[in-house]
Amino acid sequence: MTRVCDIYENLCELAPVETQMSFDNAGFLLGHSEEEVKNVLLALDITDAVIDEAMETGAELIVSHHPLIFGALKSLTDIGPGRKALRMAENHIAAICMHTNLDIAQGGVNDVLIKLLGAEALEALDEENCGRIGELSKPVALEEFLEKSKCCLNAKGIRYYNAGKPVKRFAVMGGSGADDIATAYSKGCDTYLTADIKYHQFQTAQELGINLIDADHFSTENPIIPVLAARLASAFPDVSFHVSQKHEALIDFI
Repeated sequence: MTRVCDIYENLCELAPVETQMSFDNAGFLLGHSEEEVKNVLLALDITDAVIDEAMETGAELIVSHHPLIFGALKSLTDIGPGRKALRMAENHIAAICMHTNLDIAQGGVNDVLIKLLGAEALEALDEENCGRIGELSKPVALEEFLEKSKCCLNAKGIRYYNAGKPVKRFAVMGGSGADDIATAYSKGCDTYLTADIKYHQFQTAQELGINLIDADHFSTENPIIPVLAARLASAFPDVSFHVSQKHEALIDFI
């Protein structure tokens, strides 16, 4: 029999919760640790649609990247910020959320991301071990790299600044990593791919002369989800693991 706590222990072997950043709330956030698990749904976020899907598929557990509970909950009602947690509790669905600890883990979000884009990680981007730097076997035109990124990440669209350089040594950070543009540049990267980039940060890229790519928050982090599903399926053959079919990139492009 596989329990919620067994799956949590396995995920902690990959991404120990103790390594999460100080602002975070990763971990086993909802449910009974000893509850038997036969069906698990994995998704980047726990949305209403994902909860619906869990109920439809008979999942006793949702494993997500972004935490179900982030800030302090002062109430648990059907109309407050805790409404999703209440609904899950009422339907006996547990939640395990592996966030910044999974970002920095070896084999986690950023290792998966850089490998998907054709490189092996050479080193971490920042001092918190977040982000990765890698190199392609040969330089490619930025236009070619953009097309590959959009295809590999299944992104609906990409925003970018072209510094007029081919792509060879590049850095990635899944999710909101635009604060590290200067770090990527200082470590010799010609290109930096992340998400949630603001206007003034594109200006920073222009001033430094580094290609900058915003490939969408969802699209840069979601590749870890099928990897987690495969890892867990191998470890727990008696349990069915399903990647959400209802949760997808939120932002559309014309």
